[in-house]
Amino acid sequence: MDKEALQNPRVIVIQKLYAYHLNKDSELYFPKHRYRKFIKDVVVGTIERKELIENLINKELEKNINEKKTDLMVKLMIMAAIYEFMFMHKIPIKVVINEYLKVADFFVSGSQKSFLNAVLDKLSKVSIFN
Repeated sequence: MDKEALQNPRVIVIQKLYAYHLNKDSELYFPKHRYRKFIKDVVVGTIERKELIENLINKELEKNINEKKTDLMVKLMIMAAIYEFMFMHKIPIKVVINEYLKVADFFVSGSQKSFLNAVLDKLSKVSIFN
């Protein structure tokens, strides 16, 4: 990954969520970064509200997401984006979607990026976010 990618706060969010998923006992460490508070808020918030986010996914996307087939990285991006939709009201939904599509370039293939776009677009229309 290039230096720019490693500085992208949402790339770091996904890396932290992935590491936490692999080892839930590991300590979350947030090194100095221009967007450290944002990164920490999204990572910790996504973890703390995992059940709420998963319930929303199950309710809104039950026909779109197959628990066994959907790539873990895509699921983590969807969960972090939902957290931002729900709790980071200063960031426009379109910006959140565009940022996670940029992040997808580092973690998943083209078809998965298209899937992520479709899912986030569908979620962005859910009434609780508007």
